[in-house]
Amino acid sequence: MKVLVTGGVRSGKSTHAERLVPEAGPVAYVAPGPPVRSEDADWAARVAAHRSRRPASWTTHETRDVAGVLASVRGPVLVDCLGTWVTALVDEAGLWEAPADEVHRVVTAAVDGVVGAVTAAPGPVVLVTNEVGLGVVPAHRAGRLFRDLLGTVNQRVGGACDEVHLVVAGRVLRLPDPL
Repeated sequence: MKVLVTGGVRSGKSTHAERLVPEAGPVAYVAPGPPVRSEDADWAARVAAHRSRRPASWTTHETRDVAGVLASVRGPVLVDCLGTWVTALVDEAGLWEAPADEVHRVVTAAVDGVVGAVTAAPGPVVLVTNEVGLGVVPAHRAGRLFRDLLGTVNQRVGGACDEVHLVVAGRVLRLPDPL
């Protein structure tokens, strides 16, 4: 089973996603976001909270190579989260100020690999992402670029999954198949 879990910040999507993988046995947990930096106490606290919830039987992969982990693991995989993955990809490539078409090329190539790996993965895969674009238009270019990139990533990955779950206020809505 391949499942994309989406929702807003602090909606309960990570907790829901963690419940979708088997409680017993090994799980590959992919943390593809930016590394923890000592000057960002909020990010460090968020990462620490996620780490503390993981069972000892889970193996954590802190890497941007989501496709590589999916291709190498035979059992269940939980990726949390695609929003931080997109941020890390653009950060590492130094593309926040680059022309939008260049940024889209880089992210599209990476998501092509993830979509292929999700489709080919022999075991269950649960991916967490942020739902963006439901509110105001971001005032800054980077915010608009991120919103557009992640919206496209979510569509592509959601299309490769068997189910898409939307989490709002701790409640889960299983979205119907596309028409």
